[in-house]
Amino acid sequence: MADKCHLCLLGLIILSSLLTGTSGVDETHVFISSGENVHLPCRKAYPGCKVTTWNYINRHSTEVGLIGLGIKKKNTARHERLSLESDCSLNIKNITKEDYGLYTCQQSVNGQHYQEADACVYLHVLHVSSSSSQTEISAGSSVTLSCQLYSFAGVSCDDWIRSEGIQLFWVNQAGVKLMSSDSKYHISPPGHCIRTLTTTLLNEDDNREWRCEVTQGNQLKTSVTYIVKISAPVTSTLIPVSRSNSETTSRQTTAAAPAQVIVIIVEYAVFAAPTVILLQIICARRAGRKDSQHQDEIVMNTIVTTAVSVAPSDRRQREPSPDF
Repeated sequence: MADKCHLCLLGLIILSSLLTGTSGVDETHVFISSGENVHLPCRKAYPGCKVTTWNYINRHSTEVGLIGLGIKKKNTARHERLSLESDCSLNIKNITKEDYGLYTCQQSVNGQHYQEADACVYLHVLHVSSSSSQTEISAGSSVTLSCQLYSFAGVSCDDWIRSEGIQLFWVNQAGVKLMSSDSKYHISPPGHCIRTLTTTLLNEDDNREWRCEVTQGNQLKTSVTYIVKISAPVTSTLIPVSRSNSETTSRQTTAAAPAQVIVIIVEYAVFAAPTVILLQIICARRAGRKDSQHQDEIVMNTIVTTAVSVAPSDRRQREPSPDF
């Protein structure tokens, strides 16, 4: 790396915003929100991008090569998200909070370094997170939204944004700045790279938008919108109604069951009785065949005699006595 990159880092540490007049290095600050695509400019001084090199320096001052002479490095985690424009600027897709830091662009031809093409780009990433891991939150729950600006700086981020006149604040979906004086919200103090918003969700907060903005002076640098999704409440009246219908049906079924059983038993008894009698007669006859014929005649004569004897007796009881 050329001394120009170190001059960029030194300039950031001493909070100097103008290095161009002394070193010719082009310094740019880019603010972006996580999840978006970013375009990092490079001053092109030579035709084609085969002479262009892009490097990345993280907060630990570790240097990582991204583009070498116009070719992407494959040993980087962000390889698939990188691309070069025709003007040799660097595109990064789907920015994450880990992408913040210092990016340097250089151009060299046959070992000759074009210093006038050197560019240092400071990428600042704004990210919003929620205290709830659920995608939908129930009404009555308390939620805390954290808005953090990830910035590469040799000094603390809080000191840097105060010196540069950078502010973070929360606004509602109408663009009105939220204040701690509102009893519905608790907002952390300004002047820091993290601003939190804590509130208790109501049913009317469903699909409500809260937005964290970063401004420098009167200029909006970037913003992140958080949309609240209230989970559908379980309506207490639905369960009792369902249970009531179920219980009514159950009671009706239980009450009707005994009556149905009695009717069925009676029906079976009516139709089964003749059959049972017939079977008894048949069984009796089969059993009688095993006895002698004489015994059968005695039985039959006995039955007939008994029947005849009974009939006249009954008749005599009914007939009046003759008068003499």
